[in-house]
Amino acid sequence: MTLDRSGIEPLWTQVLADLRRRIDSGEISDAFPTDQELTEHYGVSRHTVREAVRHLTAAGIIRRERGRGTMVERPTIDQATGAIYSLARSIQATGLSQHSRVIDLSTVVDAAVADRLGSAPDSALVRLERLRFAGDDPLAHDTAWLLASVAEPLLDVDFATTTLYDALGERCGIRPTGGVEWITTEVPDPGESTALGLDPGVSVFRICRLSRVGNDPIEWRETVVRGDRYRFVAEWSPSGGYQARLSATDGPVGHGEAS
Repeated sequence: MTLDRSGIEPLWTQVLADLRRRIDSGEISDAFPTDQELTEHYGVSRHTVREAVRHLTAAGIIRRERGRGTMVERPTIDQATGAIYSLARSIQATGLSQHSRVIDLSTVVDAAVADRLGSAPDSALVRLERLRFAGDDPLAHDTAWLLASVAEPLLDVDFATTTLYDALGERCGIRPTGGVEWITTEVPDPGESTALGLDPGVSVFRICRLSRVGNDPIEWRETVVRGDRYRFVAEWSPSGGYQARLSATDGPVGHGEAS
């Protein structure tokens, strides 16, 4: 960038604007340059650099970490509980783009999942496994199973940007009307940690979801979401009711291997 040193706009605001551009474009991603590097890059004083950096810090765009220096702050995705929600919509609400890398879209037989869906052990299931991204960063590893008798039209859908529930509505004429989720935290195994781009020791949310249309189970889903980018938000009030649901049959125990 060539700074306008003869204009009325202060140099620090020009540096600030260019730093925002470089962050938005991904040129600067995780590690943020040091003050010395910025001083040399822009050919300005340390005071000018520090003023631009101060505004980035105040805006929550960067943060200083002991032992790691200054890092670009990636937005946390807030997810409200108590209603049907879409991970894709939650990502987009932050201003980030969303897309998925489809790992598997096939027909399988899985007796444990079929039992959760109230179907015979040898029922054919549509299995959709995706790595889901917020911007350029992996956010979640997501696997969903649906009865093939209902969901077979989904087998030729491009799920790179299409959401599962949108496709269900368009191709199958149905959408979930309710369900139940179990949310736990855990330390991911090395494979999950690598796939999600996590630093050592960062935990994840494991979400198990049983979706229904009316009273009929329609989907079993298991999602692992990185805990440093995602959080759940619950709204409550003194007059609000609370209902606890405990069920030995619906709990998120291991489902077995798909054959």
